[in-house]
Amino acid sequence: MTTVHAKGYAATAYPRSTGSSDEAAVRALNLVLESLEDSKAEDIVTINIAGKSALGDFMVVVSGRSNRHVMAIADHLITDLKDEGFGNSRVEGLEGGDWVLIDTGDVIVHIFRPEIREFYNIEKMWAAPEIEDGTLH
Repeated sequence: MTTVHAKGYAATAYPRSTGSSDEAAVRALNLVLESLEDSKAEDIVTINIAGKSALGDFMVVVSGRSNRHVMAIADHLITDLKDEGFGNSRVEGLEGGDWVLIDTGDVIVHIFRPEIREFYNIEKMWAAPEIEDGTLH
């Protein structure tokens, strides 16, 4: 499931979790989305990758207006995750500000400058429909 978030509207379209690890993933996702909204991140897209990848349960792709904005969004999110007890996330690209990747374990967050996001277009790749066995011709 892919969900695009409107400004000021937190995600509520996720299935209710049935297990404790699912609850932790949804809790982490909600914290990530709140932090991104607080930081004025733009074009927030959430992709449910549970069952598609062992990388995590959710991927969040957002844009910042500039290198500084991308770095500020990332710094704010890292601080919020630590403050809420999610520990130290793995972070890549913070020094450049073009594309910052934050991996919480359950949620992978990509923060891009708009032109870098458009070039890589990773949300399109991950949001592609699943191909059932026997449907390729």
